[in-house]
Amino acid sequence: MADVVLLALLLIDLTIRISSVIIVPRNRRPSTAIAWLMAIFFLPYVGFLLFLLLGSYKLPKRRRDKQKAINEFIIETTEGIDRVSDDDPWPPWLRSVVELNRNLGAMPLVGGNSATLTGEYDEAIRQMTADVAEAQRYVHVEFYILSYDKVTKPFFEAMGAAVKRGVTVRVLLDHIASVRAPGHKKTVKMLDRLGVRWSFMLPVQPLQGKYQRPDLRNHRKLLIIDSEVAWMGSQNMVDRSYNKRTNLKRGLKWQDLMTRLEGPIVAGLNAIFITDWYSETNELLLRETRAITDEVIDKDPDALDMQVVPSGPGFAGENNLRLFLALLYSATDRVVITSPYFVPDDAMLYAITTATQRGVSVDLFVSEIGDQALVYHAQRSYYEGLLNAGVRIFMYPAPYILHAKHFTIDDEVAVIGSSNMDMRSFSLNMEVSLMVRGRSFVESMRRVEDGYRAISKELTKEAWHEQPLRSTILDNLARLTSALQ
Repeated sequence: MADVVLLALLLIDLTIRISSVIIVPRNRRPSTAIAWLMAIFFLPYVGFLLFLLLGSYKLPKRRRDKQKAINEFIIETTEGIDRVSDDDPWPPWLRSVVELNRNLGAMPLVGGNSATLTGEYDEAIRQMTADVAEAQRYVHVEFYILSYDKVTKPFFEAMGAAVKRGVTVRVLLDHIASVRAPGHKKTVKMLDRLGVRWSFMLPVQPLQGKYQRPDLRNHRKLLIIDSEVAWMGSQNMVDRSYNKRTNLKRGLKWQDLMTRLEGPIVAGLNAIFITDWYSETNELLLRETRAITDEVIDKDPDALDMQVVPSGPGFAGENNLRLFLALLYSATDRVVITSPYFVPDDAMLYAITTATQRGVSVDLFVSEIGDQALVYHAQRSYYEGLLNAGVRIFMYPAPYILHAKHFTIDDEVAVIGSSNMDMRSFSLNMEVSLMVRGRSFVESMRRVEDGYRAISKELTKEAWHEQPLRSTILDNLARLTSALQ
């Protein structure tokens, strides 16, 4: 009997290995396929079960069909409006990047916008609260993490006051991320008590017929008020310690960057919310849909051209990665990148190092410390290659986690949003980025970058080579897992 069981296990083992070689590499990056195959070959049963659970980065077909329908709707309602003021000549490469974004994410480039940056955490929440207090028709709130605590209490109170005066308030929050946040039950009870309409994003609730790969997450951060004002960027609606015991013990504080927007671009960001609301509730908010137009081109020389670039597993391509690559290969003078979780794929790594070899100055801002050990060590494994290529790396000081996500290209274009420069943000998370063309905005972003540089420590080759052997081993081991998607 024992021999029969052993033979059966060997046959199952062999079947798993052979099947994996056929199934795993299909339509995957070689690095990702190799990582999965290594996991399966070393731990056949565990690795294969994990692959079945986490191996597909696609959303269910029903959700992908909804995304496609929304994209077609956006294209139909915005046809022919990509014209913006070109009094100041465009860089020769920009038009093709705009066309790329339009083809990938359906959103047009629109002119006549204004923007202000806010990098002080509590001040950003205070200003968002003040804008909600002025709402007359609707408030759309969408955050990866939304938590009721002492810092966000005024924001929740502003939503409740808006409901009482007849404003429709809709709230979306990521299911897994928000459930894991301290005080989640109190948050949900408060949303119900306030009378807002709310829904989880990408819920993992199989008993309710709601299920997809559990680590596919909606990572967007958006606030839209009356189609007049919008906020977007990297910051979640939670205390800057995230209220986690380990963060409080270490004294960690998150440093983010948000931008407040006015102009036609607000309708574009609202379209992202409408898409996500439709995906989760089956309700299409046609009344709140405002045509994304450039009917009024602001003649102010500081008026900005902007394009929303949504990305995630609901799209056929990796929209954010393609945008980042296009801009990196277009840069002629200077690139400055800020990313808290910098774990690039081969394409991104080649684009950055190729830029330095073309004579482009490249600066990278990252945190001195990390809040996620595996990602932190995987990120560090890239530093030596970047330093050797001529990239300057600046370490934002502890106890802050530099969570801002943005980069600038020459003096022409900036990108800000929710997307990290890592493979999770490229393939697994639903993200939103904003490409901005306008020297005044780039100058504002440069001032933010200069502020980072003033307090950061530059990592040199000499300092890097002094790290202990155990750190090198941990970094390299973590790098092997970074491709598992």
